[in-house]
Amino acid sequence: MNDTAADTLTEALQRHALEVPPEQIELLDRYCQLLWEWNEKLNLTRHTDYEKFAGRDVMDSWQLAALLHVGEEVLDVGTGGGVPGVVLAILRPDLRVSLCESVGKKAKAVESMVRELDLNVPVYASRAESVLEDFRYHALVVRAVGPLWKMLRWLEPHWASIGRLLVVKGPAWTDERNEARHRGMLNQLELRRAAAYPMPGTDSESVILRIWPKGAPEG
Repeated sequence: MNDTAADTLTEALQRHALEVPPEQIELLDRYCQLLWEWNEKLNLTRHTDYEKFAGRDVMDSWQLAALLHVGEEVLDVGTGGGVPGVVLAILRPDLRVSLCESVGKKAKAVESMVRELDLNVPVYASRAESVLEDFRYHALVVRAVGPLWKMLRWLEPHWASIGRLLVVKGPAWTDERNEARHRGMLNQLELRRAAAYPMPGTDSESVILRIWPKGAPEG
């Protein structure tokens, strides 16, 4: 039997040294239950126990939260089931978080979850490029939406609407960076590794890359 089969979210967060106030744990737990219910109808997440939710979803969001300034406007690109955007909105209620998801069924699911959680988080059922034609953001947060070079190509015409990009990547991030350089997608951009932390259950690490236009403040 899995040692974490009878786990609680509080215990899982404690194991990963994630200090979260009780009222936020309650909201995160409610979000978990909603996410897992929707996951039975749609493929929204592979993290269907508290250990994976805490060690991957909350951990990534926690690390992103440390890189965001008070009151910033943030867009979660390709949110899927709401990570990291919904978790960020719970951990950092001072942020003005919006979500975008181009797959209509997923967008409707996450919109339903946000409504049930009573979070003031707009959900756009469209690609980020469309959202960026109408709105500007201090930061875009991105996790699991494809290769770095391809994402930078999508966003290339829209940097006037983006303060900086915060991208969660795994151990192959250097290969992705090199590919993006080879394709010329970093010619006008700065890229720095803003955070690195262990990927639970593996010998690898996750990183967060900060990307912004050359000549602009790093943010």
